Amino acid sequence: MSTQLRTVTSAPPSAGAAPAEETLYEEELARGLLAADEQAFAAIYRRWGSLVHTMATRSLGDTHEAEDVTQQVFIGAWRGRRGFRPERGPLGAWLVGITRRKIVDALAARTRRLTLAEAAGHASTPDVAGGVGPDDVLDRVLLVDELSRLPARQRQVLCLAFFHDLTHAQIAERTGLPLGTVKSHTRRGLYRLRGVLEQSRADARGI
Repeated sequence: MSTQLRTVTSAPPSAGAAPAEETLYEEELARGLLAADEQAFAAIYRRWGSLVHTMATRSLGDTHEAEDVTQQVFIGAWRGRRGFRPERGPLGAWLVGITRRKIVDALAARTRRLTLAEAAGHASTPDVAGGVGPDDVLDRVLLVDELSRLPARQRQVLCLAFFHDLTHAQIAERTGLPLGTVKSHTRRGLYRLRGVLEQSRADARGI
């Protein structure tokens, strides 16, 4: 671990510091990040953690989701530190960019969860309002039922992808499965679910 940043990271500029001092401090932290200096990274978290959390809270309206996003932002920053280019902009702006992308991801995941929950709810209750066609209800029933019939590993992989919005790499990391195996389970599981839907529609048409 680098020792050059110990004095800097332990004594950040005060709120009334001159712009030049602020810029120098940020440049020191940026160099520490690129050098994988954990002490510098801790200082980065102290400096921008509250800003990231505030942005996430305002966009998501949920403190717990905001905490998750904040964690994802700084984990992403650490893992992707080699992608930071100081010549393209300051460290703070780079972190804000990561935050915005993670917020978008969180909103997309929320939408997906709500859609799946709604589909499952429609699948288990009669369509009394008439807003959903019989074919749609049948599709949902079949999907929920067929998902439960998948082999345990395929079911686990698809649930992590659908309900937790994880990528193939994240699923592999969480389950300990090789990345190729995760992709194979996903492909086979989706193929089986698609086949069930296509067959049910063919039966409905009398084919």
